[in-house]
Amino acid sequence: MALRLVFMGTPDFAVPTLVELVGAGHEVVAVYTRAPQPAGRGLAPRPSPIAREAAQLKIPICTPKTLKDTDAVNVIRAYGANAAVVVAYGLILPKPVLEAFPLGCFNLHASLLPRWRGAAPIHRAIMAGDRETGVMVMKMDEGLDTGPIAMAERIAVAADATTGDLHDELGRLGAKLMVVALSALDRGTLQLTPQSGAGATYANKIDKSETRIDWTKPWQVVHDHCRGLSPFPGAWCELSGAGRVKILRTTKGTGAGPPGRVLDDNLTIACGAGSVRLIELQRAGGRPMRAVEFLRGMPVAPASLLN
Repeated sequence: MALRLVFMGTPDFAVPTLVELVGAGHEVVAVYTRAPQPAGRGLAPRPSPIAREAAQLKIPICTPKTLKDTDAVNVIRAYGANAAVVVAYGLILPKPVLEAFPLGCFNLHASLLPRWRGAAPIHRAIMAGDRETGVMVMKMDEGLDTGPIAMAERIAVAADATTGDLHDELGRLGAKLMVVALSALDRGTLQLTPQSGAGATYANKIDKSETRIDWTKPWQVVHDHCRGLSPFPGAWCELSGAGRVKILRTTKGTGAGPPGRVLDDNLTIACGAGSVRLIELQRAGGRPMRAVEFLRGMPVAPASLLN
């Protein structure tokens, strides 16, 4: 058996779930995604990753600006779908939309709820130094990621893992988890567990004011900050001769010194306590480079200072 579904999602993270659902034989009758956004030098409208995937799969695409008006709700109801699957869609689903699907709306969220409810769960988990995270399938209610949990998968967070690394792993893991959950939903065996409000934290959207590196912090805080913001928006500092540089990968260094001081020829940088070694960097307008390649084009002498 298979379900008749409406899929709602926008970024790359949502693509594996759409692909897995179609591959599992579910009938995706419509894909809802954010409207094309200006991108590139010419600022031409660029469809979302989900829109591009839906076009390849020949699934009708809807890009409403809001779901709060009666017409939008009527269009959704007209699809006659059993359920909706929501993965990083970007629009709030009002109560009439949540009630338009007989079996409900099921969201794939990239954290171990109630920890990191909200917009940037992967970034925030790494920036906070979490050693474990995961994905959860949740039946949506009117709250912000407060609905009952259907299924969960946990994974360890590697010491040097970036948000980009975890994003891809959780996207694949979550796609398979959603297929398992919907199979149970189709059989009538899916069990829901109410969320506890205890220990809830909120993953606020990353603000540009947070991205500059503070070398006076302990090395672990600096390390978690850099990897949590990699690859986007990127933690950055100022380097004499190179201007603003994004630090995309780091690891624990050896040695100590005044915060921001370059300690050796391998781009080990002193922090408020301990040090980090820079592994991957990106100059403004350039491509990401390993430290050894970066140093060939931009030598950085020991005792230099990063600001």
